[in-house]
Amino acid sequence: MQKAAFIEKKFIVNFIFVTSLFLMWGLLHSMSDVLNKYFQGALNVSKSDSGLIQLSVFGAYFIMSIPAGYFLKKFGYKPGVVLGLSLFAIGTFLFVPAANAGSFGFFRIALFVMGCGMATLETVAHPFAAALGDQRTSDRRINFSQSFNALGATLGPFIASWFLLRVTAGNAADLTSVKYLYVSIGGVLTLLILAFLFLKVPVLVDPHTTVAAVDPEAVNVDLAPSKKLYQHRHFVWAVIAQFFNVAAQAGTWAFFINYGHDVMGFDNLSAGRYMSIFMAMMMLGRFTGTYLMKFIAPNKLLACFALGSVVMCIIVAQGFGWPSYIALMMINFFFSIMFPTIFSLGLKNLGSHTQRASSFIAMGVVGGAFFPLLMGQIANHDVAKAYYLPIICYAVIFLFGYKLYKVKH
Repeated sequence: MQKAAFIEKKFIVNFIFVTSLFLMWGLLHSMSDVLNKYFQGALNVSKSDSGLIQLSVFGAYFIMSIPAGYFLKKFGYKPGVVLGLSLFAIGTFLFVPAANAGSFGFFRIALFVMGCGMATLETVAHPFAAALGDQRTSDRRINFSQSFNALGATLGPFIASWFLLRVTAGNAADLTSVKYLYVSIGGVLTLLILAFLFLKVPVLVDPHTTVAAVDPEAVNVDLAPSKKLYQHRHFVWAVIAQFFNVAAQAGTWAFFINYGHDVMGFDNLSAGRYMSIFMAMMMLGRFTGTYLMKFIAPNKLLACFALGSVVMCIIVAQGFGWPSYIALMMINFFFSIMFPTIFSLGLKNLGSHTQRASSFIAMGVVGGAFFPLLMGQIANHDVAKAYYLPIICYAVIFLFGYKLYKVKH
């Protein structure tokens, strides 16, 4: 059997542009976590109430993912990307009236619109990246693109800490910097929209609807075409696993700066800078995971990384100082491959259901809307002990990678 190529030459330009999308929403997601600490100072918001930021962003996934999936199925990848980027840009520009009003509620509306854009892009970008080549290498392709999502997540806290936390140290009520920062990002998103409008997308042989008489692992052939989408057990468990995965991610990220401040004794700016190292660990994990998947089955690697996260959470919750802080960094290393691997395993062999399935798995991201609120209730008293909660999430992910990922037909 011919070895499957990672990416074909005719798809390289498209793959670069699609990968840039992963970078942009990684940047904005991690900047949202810096906003937790920023608004605690600038708008006098409590730790538990600042978790409403994640509710606004991830709640948008619950609202927008299904409509985005239908839009994708009707109009295709390119219009889907343009729609997502447009909503994304509008959300950033809404930071101007929100800052002028000095309203936490208005900021949450802006973040919700941004979240709608992110949800649309995630719904479109994952199957888009998977379609740019052979399905046998789709796990590696998505993990590679997600590595640049991690790069964006690494740059986000550094940029946001410099522009936001440095300012609140001097003037807690100054919202000028947050306004200028997000307008600048909106300008970059506008340029991306123009680039995609002129991008030529080659005709893709859709592996989701093609019935092939070749190796069924090479294409996304539905091995049980009579089944409805919800009857594919591996897909249902992928949605559940993604829910718990993003719940753990959102909670872990949202209170990272608070952990540095409360447990390690760092000032806000130093804690924000350490968050860039925290995100760099995720980027390292994604490149490492992409390489290891050449030798280790994605589901097995997912299960191993989930166990690693459980051990790290236990150490973090003890508040041991630097050993616990290093363990907190390592959570992001182990978290690295979870989102894209759960996504790609959940889309296997779904045939014509694939695009709808993508929107449902993306909707699972709504887990991130509620978990920071729960962790925030504990973090108000002891931020270290709050890190016991994500263990529940990683146990579910372990079970998915160990057994529940299997395609039944």
